Amino acid sequence: MTVTRILPATGDPDAARTAVTLIGQLPSVEPARPVADSSTLLDVLSGLAAESVDHLPEVVLVHERIGPLPALELIREIALRFPAVGVVLATSDTGPGLFSAAMDAGARGLVGLPLSYDELAARIQAVAQWATGVRRHLGGAGGPGGGAAGDRFTGRGTGRVATVTGAKGGVGTTLCAVQFALAAAAAGRRTALVDLDLQAGDVGSYLDVQFRRSVVDLAGIQDISPRVLADAVYEHPTGLALLLAPADGERGEEVDERTTRLVLTALRHRYELVVVDCGTQMTGANATAVELADVAALVVTPDVVAVRAAKRMVRMWERLQVRKPEDTTMLVNRWTRHTEINPSLIEKITRTRPTRTPVPANYKELAPVLDAGRVQDLDAKSSVKQALWKLAAELDLLRAAPDENAATPAPSGALALRTPGPVSRLRSRRGNREG
Repeated sequence: MTVTRILPATGDPDAARTAVTLIGQLPSVEPARPVADSSTLLDVLSGLAAESVDHLPEVVLVHERIGPLPALELIREIALRFPAVGVVLATSDTGPGLFSAAMDAGARGLVGLPLSYDELAARIQAVAQWATGVRRHLGGAGGPGGGAAGDRFTGRGTGRVATVTGAKGGVGTTLCAVQFALAAAAAGRRTALVDLDLQAGDVGSYLDVQFRRSVVDLAGIQDISPRVLADAVYEHPTGLALLLAPADGERGEEVDERTTRLVLTALRHRYELVVVDCGTQMTGANATAVELADVAALVVTPDVVAVRAAKRMVRMWERLQVRKPEDTTMLVNRWTRHTEINPSLIEKITRTRPTRTPVPANYKELAPVLDAGRVQDLDAKSSVKQALWKLAAELDLLRAAPDENAATPAPSGALALRTPGPVSRLRSRRGNREG
């Protein structure tokens, strides 16, 4: 007899007891110990998936008041990372609006609160049959529980993500991102460099690369496998793996929040460090990257216009709940001893964390390699290169990846009909302006 494993996820002890009691009465069902929050749930599923898809529960029952990740966002994460798990949302609102939002997020069904035996039994049976069918289909591709070895990512990657964003255009964002990645590769880290400056990305131009594939080729793909990722990545002679921006800037709109999450998750599995050039234009894609990053650097030059732009960017991140100022690292580029605006003043204005190492202004060193499109050839004695590589160490980008990657903190909150991610927040503001 086939046994269906169900994992309840709720932060309400009374709701957990009720769910376990009812689940225990269902025929051929094995209830797992309830988990109290979204971070624990994702950790449990990651650990089970690391062994085999067969170890995952067929059904996860998510309560509407789970936290800290809101319920719909949690369902979306489970659907993206564990596609063979069926998710049922337990909610007091079973109206068509929430039903549609839950289905869009990846849920396989809804049950009303308070829970009833008949409704729960019917929904669990349907979702369990779906999960079993998915696993049977995946199992046909080879390997235990689904997919041939090397043909899918499972569990949570341990690689670290560092984003580099410019306060405004022309402050040296791409140069900093490229040099950080080169420093990490030289230190022996498996490093990927992603260009999420989707309309005007220049990473390829800086490294003398002509490659027709880009991050846009990964947009719309439901599950990014190692093989699919490898097809989109360019292996550079320096040892960097490059995921470039599209040559046609208008196609950048195809890369949305979901694509960014999938891409960064896949890259975390394959590389110890992922450096992301976010450019200066804030979109849902690069806002998501900043939100998920372990390190978020904001590049500014010591002039009034750039500092004002940096303050504006930091405030926008804070309003959109992308990142707090104190979790943002301010990197001062083109610094001279005669500059009146010093790092301590920038720290006070923006409320960010300053780096100890400013990057000196020395365009004469950079001009030959920039004109040749070969930033990798910058002389090791260059004061700019030495400062940037020292900064890479200061930002902790040169150490080996940790054994476990901590869950990305997310804003807490009640269940919402709209996804609380940065892309929806950006879209809602854009719609208000156009209206």
